[in-house]
Amino acid sequence: MSTNRVLAFLELLQARPGLTGPELAERLEVDVRSVRRYVRRLEDLGIPVEAERGRYGGYRLMPGYRLPPLMLTGEEATAVVLGLLAGRRAGLTVGEGAAESALAKIQRVLPDALRDRVGAVEDMVGLTTRSAATSRPSGATLLTLADAARRRLRVRLAYRSYRGQDSERTVDPYGLVFHSGRWYLTGHDHRRGEVRTFRLDRIGRAETTEEEFPAPGEFDAVAHVMESLAAVPYRYEVEVVLATTMEEARRRIPPTVAALAPVDGSAVDGGIRMTGRAERLDGMAQVLVGLGVPFTVVGPPELREEVRALARRLEEWAGQTPRC
Repeated sequence: MSTNRVLAFLELLQARPGLTGPELAERLEVDVRSVRRYVRRLEDLGIPVEAERGRYGGYRLMPGYRLPPLMLTGEEATAVVLGLLAGRRAGLTVGEGAAESALAKIQRVLPDALRDRVGAVEDMVGLTTRSAATSRPSGATLLTLADAARRRLRVRLAYRSYRGQDSERTVDPYGLVFHSGRWYLTGHDHRRGEVRTFRLDRIGRAETTEEEFPAPGEFDAVAHVMESLAAVPYRYEVEVVLATTMEEARRRIPPTVAALAPVDGSAVDGGIRMTGRAERLDGMAQVLVGLGVPFTVVGPPELREEVRALARRLEEWAGQTPRC
């Protein structure tokens, strides 16, 4: 028996007392026998449910019964608070002020002694990670897309591109990915006829349709988003051969920076071919030097000049005499 279904059944009893068995079954997308099992499960947990017979009969909680307040141990409350604090800093939370309101609600339901101790954690714990300065998607958008992806239902999106162009998209949602302070949706875009990646904070509206789509098979949403980010159409196409192993190259170079492949039949024998795109070649030169392995620039020629310029600056800085 699904715990989520039982909790959803309990929420319906609180929000809409008097719903009949068939009405509850329809809302929960189960049969009437499952509704009766949920009633017995709640009764086993000490939550009294009344069933009124007759044409207008239905289910409701016993009059006067109130659910007990949220009960958390010290470790459980600390885990929740730390998760909210870390999620807020990383940009993992959704909606404006959602983490703050959740923290306030948790504080209100805790016993006084535990509230003070958990409040001390919130006040005194410092996080060294940089705060994500990104716009957060709405919680409704995230929940809609997650539900549609799990149920394999097509969605319609109102989307704004990075150039500020608005469009309507029909998408088969394959998965959601959180990376570097941003949420992404990946799925088949019927407008383009290919798998695409969308930023959730650029989705103005997300609507689930009743159209099902076939399972994408062994699709890796995380890997696809990483490859998509590495292929962002920046100004320069970069190709470099690194004198190192594939294992070492993958350890040093994130998949969002460049694609890696063994050199095969190129002008440069051996090594790992690194291909990617960059908006600024001076920054790419610094990345290459920071890898700490020999490399050969295949293109563009301007990148070689940036590497030489960086080498001259490093040599000049290394020769400076410290001032006492």
